[in-house]
Amino acid sequence: MNAAAAPQPANYAIFEMACGYWVSQSLYVAAKLGIADLVADGPKTADELAAATGMHGPSLYRVLRALASKGVFAEDAERRFGLTPLAECLLSRPGSQRAMVLMMGEEHYQAYGELLYSVQTGKPSFVKVMGEPVFDYMSKHPEAAAIFDEAMTGIHGAETAAMIDAYDFSQFGTVVDIGGGNGTVIRTVLEKNPTVSGVLYDLPHVVQRAQPLFDASSVAGRAKLISGSFFESVPPGGDAYMMRHIIHDWYDDECRTILKNCHAVMRPDAKLLVIDAVIEPGNEPQFAKYLDITMLAIPGGKERTEAEFRELFASAGFELTRVVPTRSSVSIVEGRKE
Repeated sequence: MNAAAAPQPANYAIFEMACGYWVSQSLYVAAKLGIADLVADGPKTADELAAATGMHGPSLYRVLRALASKGVFAEDAERRFGLTPLAECLLSRPGSQRAMVLMMGEEHYQAYGELLYSVQTGKPSFVKVMGEPVFDYMSKHPEAAAIFDEAMTGIHGAETAAMIDAYDFSQFGTVVDIGGGNGTVIRTVLEKNPTVSGVLYDLPHVVQRAQPLFDASSVAGRAKLISGSFFESVPPGGDAYMMRHIIHDWYDDECRTILKNCHAVMRPDAKLLVIDAVIEPGNEPQFAKYLDITMLAIPGGKERTEAEFRELFASAGFELTRVVPTRSSVSIVEGRKE
């Protein structure tokens, strides 16, 4: 029997945590250069990859060698780098993590560099770094917005199937997806539930980006795309008002405005469905606890506990009826009008 591995010394564990950006920025370089795509048809040397990307060969080799030590790419005896299961996540294909790595390595990385500002002020450091709120920034930078849309699909793609498996959407006639982005969630809900109709509601430039995806889908005849701001109003007529990763983008005052706008148009029997992480008590690791820091630094929002959701719902005229867990990191926080 093998002896149990010795626990990692505390000082080394802290050192490894502090150096986390060494890995994340190396990943960013590989994703930005499209290295995974370049070796998809077979291993290549760093010099070959440098020639294809306009980089400095010896320096690129050093980055790829470091990533290979983490299992991202594999170096062979001829100093060629090839794909591994981790490297395949950086391929340019639907559902990959390449866009997420790009987003984290660019604007998010810069905002995290000013995290102390957010802790000092309670304000998003993204605004300090970029000069404007993140969603305003994306409305003026379509390339960043496209990366954001793709990143959200890559990050949250598994959540969609998990939430549909965990919750019965077939009970509704019309589901309104508030702030639904590129429409992945509502399209999937409609694909899985052929008797349901849907509404995608988001800002005009977001709806414009989503329109071609709906036009090419099998559910185009059951979906409406409506543009507007959920801080002003939301479309009436829904049996369910769904928001995935919307409420966590904002602090309580802004959330109350959004929820009250939903409350104003919802029928008494309609349901509110907030799909977000629910922070558990205690010291156990949970992805949401660090996602909460991202909400602080980037949009200026927060992740919440069940008690905080219950209080927020009540302040907007809703009763929290239940929390439905899924096999992913999110839960469906269900509410109804009081």
